Amino acid sequence: MSEQNSKLPLEEDICVHIFTVSAAMVGVCLTVIGILRVVIATQRRDTIADDLLSLDAVLFLASCVLSYWALRTRGRRRMHRVERVADFVFLAALLSMVVICGFITYAIAIA
Repeated sequence: MSEQNSKLPLEEDICVHIFTVSAAMVGVCLTVIGILRVVIATQRRDTIADDLLSLDAVLFLASCVLSYWALRTRGRRRMHRVERVADFVFLAALLSMVVICGFITYAIAIA
């Protein structure tokens, strides 16, 4: 029984971390989009990275909203389901950010 009680704060803690980090990552994506637009304007070259970053920002926003929903949900079963979805979306957004960083690095190496 004590094992179940010790898992609950950890799960809520993970949900809080997903909420705060995904909200911060939306800001990071928007900042990098702005920097890329400045670089694109000065070099007169276009890249798909800023479009992909905008989609990534939407994924991080979805993760943020889902984790907030999981924090506000009263039912334990629903909270776990929403938390799993938020976790999956967050990890997908992180993976896509790594791929986007590869695109940016490749675009810089070619230039």
